[in-house]
Amino acid sequence: MSLLLNIVWILLGGAWMALGWLVAAVIMTVTIVGIPWARAAVNIALYTLMPFGYTAVPRDRHTGQEDIGTGALGAIGNILWLVFAGWWLALMHLFWAVLYAVTIIGIPFAWAHLKLAGIALWPIGKMIVPKDEAGTPLRPRI
Repeated sequence: MSLLLNIVWILLGGAWMALGWLVAAVIMTVTIVGIPWARAAVNIALYTLMPFGYTAVPRDRHTGQEDIGTGALGAIGNILWLVFAGWWLALMHLFWAVLYAVTIIGIPFAWAHLKLAGIALWPIGKMIVPKDEAGTPLRPRI
């Protein structure tokens, strides 16, 4: 079912949305200062391309290891992201969620936009994993 929903999602605008996130990532990379946010934008682009069957989880909880994006610097980066980009990106996804939710057939797509709105608010330190792996943390590497 996830495959079918992802195909319909891509045909109904998911590919364009993912492309938009990739363009944003390229622009962020060009600024040099925006490289940490560019990585988050690429993660969101991949998630936007195929949101069904996947979920966003905190990277440190899933891998068992902290990194620069899951600590205090990641929180500061997320606050900056929220102030400069996250809130309006989340509003855009909420707008599309409302439009899709008006029809019964669009409800799964509205739900996908709500998931994307959540990660658009606070993306640094998150990773996208299949839903069946979300509850099981990986073993830390030694």
